Amino acid sequence: MELSHAPFFLTTAQGCQVRLTVVPGAQRTQVVGLYGDRLKIRLAAPPEKGAANRELIDFLARSLNLPKSSFKLTAGASSRTKVVAVSDPSPDLRQRLCRLLPAAK
Repeated sequence: MELSHAPFFLTTAQGCQVRLTVVPGAQRTQVVGLYGDRLKIRLAAPPEKGAANRELIDFLARSLNLPKSSFKLTAGASSRTKVVAVSDPSPDLRQRLCRLLPAAK
């Protein structure tokens, strides 16, 4: 995917803001694909006591090879629609974010 066609994140001075739609309670945690201008992720955690939010941050940290401290949930703590700030000024962050998308079939 070309970087110009990745509507689910915005570049900031500190890194990126990622717009997400999450579906908690799935069998396994995985990226589904784009959902409008958001990245849709299924989470293998229930939407209780912040478990899904923790699973989301853990998954993003593993997928982007960054420490969990690089991520901050900035909107949507109790919603399926979320915004996560990623603090990483490295020039390849945008490419790593694009690689989260499943390959087109």
